[in-house]
Amino acid sequence: MNVDNGQMPPPTGLPVQATLLQRKLQALLDSTTPYPAPRWGFTAFMLVLYCIRVFFAQGWYIVTYALGIYLLNLFLAFLTPKFDPATEDSLDNAGPEEDGPGLPTKGNDEFRPFIRRLPEFKFWMSATRSIFLALFCSLFRFFDVPVFWPILLMYFLILFTMTMRRQIRHMIKFKYVPWNFGKKKYSGGKSDSK
Repeated sequence: MNVDNGQMPPPTGLPVQATLLQRKLQALLDSTTPYPAPRWGFTAFMLVLYCIRVFFAQGWYIVTYALGIYLLNLFLAFLTPKFDPATEDSLDNAGPEEDGPGLPTKGNDEFRPFIRRLPEFKFWMSATRSIFLALFCSLFRFFDVPVFWPILLMYFLILFTMTMRRQIRHMIKFKYVPWNFGKKKYSGGKSDSK
């Protein structure tokens, strides 16, 4: 231990290395935040890679089904507002920690922005992690449970159709659109009247 100059040596060991690795990973994730198209392109590439792996290996249908259900769950959370207008009456009776901005339900209601239950970056991060986990599981025969895959596919399609129909009805009933393209854009600032 070198204490000649009054300084302690830098800490070493596994916890320190894990912290450094975590900081580097967080810095990498922070640098990708402003680029959603390349991030989603990478995730789509990984999903295609996984599908090719499952197609040629002819297995891991349970893993694929679980991945599909999880991605559907993430997608629904992405489309759903953080504060559901259907439960607005229950929020009026709730405490201030549960109260939040809601969507306008009448023509004379004030504008309230659409806040997602699951933000886009967290959606991307969770989807990418789940695809990596599915790829990892496809490396082991233990996870290749023999099933009749057409039944799983049919059940997933029925589940997808029913949940999306319910979500679309909810969007129509409360008149909200969970994406930005196609919406009116207003310019702020001074008007150019002369």
